[in-house]
Amino acid sequence: MQNSINSKNIFIAVAGRPNAGKSSLVNLLIGEKIAIVSDKPQTTRTRINGVLTTEAGLQYVFADTPGFHKAKTKLSAHMMKAVRTSLTDVDAVLLVADCTRAISQSEKDLVQDIKQNNTPAFLLLNKTDLLRDKGQLLPVIGAYSALHDFVEIIPISVKKRDNTDSILLLLEKYAKDGEHFFPDDIATDQSEKMFIAEIIREKLLRSLYEELPHGIAVVIESLEDTHTNGGQPIVDIIAAIMCEKASHKGMVIGKGGALLRLVGEDARKELEEYFECKVNLKLWVKVKEDWRNRESFISELGLNGE
Repeated sequence: MQNSINSKNIFIAVAGRPNAGKSSLVNLLIGEKIAIVSDKPQTTRTRINGVLTTEAGLQYVFADTPGFHKAKTKLSAHMMKAVRTSLTDVDAVLLVADCTRAISQSEKDLVQDIKQNNTPAFLLLNKTDLLRDKGQLLPVIGAYSALHDFVEIIPISVKKRDNTDSILLLLEKYAKDGEHFFPDDIATDQSEKMFIAEIIREKLLRSLYEELPHGIAVVIESLEDTHTNGGQPIVDIIAAIMCEKASHKGMVIGKGGALLRLVGEDARKELEEYFECKVNLKLWVKVKEDWRNRESFISELGLNGE
């Protein structure tokens, strides 16, 4: 924690509908991957804090939140609570919207929550690279402007990095003097086990069918730093992939174990880059019936927001 008299902080909530590009934006602003990304809804399940500390002593803390949606399970109720909690006691809000889609009722509800907290809010209209004509932005801007008086409305493309350089500068004016809340040399507050579990889940999300991923969770059962017989460092990881139904287990494993091997190989490669050494990753598939409605298991996974 920095004690300099020049240190400043700014806490920013990053909110929006599922698949708007919130996690991709946070990863871009932080400068490294701290949140997993996929094209599946509800990829982000809990608030993840991304931390960026500048040489000038300003620490940005971005709260990447789950996509705002109607809660249908106890897990999704915790997710929505995480969003609403993140909107309070922050210095600014980044509302990320997909400019190619009409405003949803969930987004209208989210804007109402933002207004109630009376927090400076910026609207980031993402995915402008998908528009054939930038004139298509005008009715979108008009529709959102009718809902709230945003500090600024900024069309961006996270994928192409268009118009994203100005975001940190715009937020800077809302920083406050004070000691840094997080160590200056970290990019996120999530635990190593949580990060590993999320990397594995990301590979599953990218390989499985549309509906199945919502009922998938990953538990790291063992994490150990050790050495090979030749004295080289290696990380041993044992992870359990939890399915919500017995019928899903075979889908996760795949014919002859092909899908599970693919997921394991993709996850291992990324984890070796993260640890900068060899990784021995073992994956097991287990069944935990209806786990998204089991408070004890949600708590065990760290998804209850506490």
